[in-house]
Amino acid sequence: MVRQMTIEDHLQTALEFLERSRQEFAEGDEMQGSEKLWGSASHAVMALALQRGWSINKHSDLKRAVNDLSQETGDRAMKANFAVAEKFHANYYHGFMDDFQIVDDRPLVEDFVSQLLALAA
Repeated sequence: MVRQMTIEDHLQTALEFLERSRQEFAEGDEMQGSEKLWGSASHAVMALALQRGWSINKHSDLKRAVNDLSQETGDRAMKANFAVAEKFHANYYHGFMDDFQIVDDRPLVEDFVSQLLALAA
């Protein structure tokens, strides 16, 4: 039997993946760093969705949750920052991001994750 992840599990995973992404990028593994950064963002979204009783069964549910969180908080940048996280997810598969994009965009996703973790508290 598969155990359902709790809100706390998702929050802990978001934090662990955020740290692991930093390590992967520091070691020069941009693909793994990208995927861990995406994982951190998606688990942070899942934690808040669960906290609010929203179902997350597919990728589009994550996007809907971010849209709803953006409306709830009045922070329109949330959707844009989630889109940047999605770009890192795609980078894991295709390795298309230039160094300057990674340097410029990582803080946007890290701030997004921190914002969601603060909302969960």
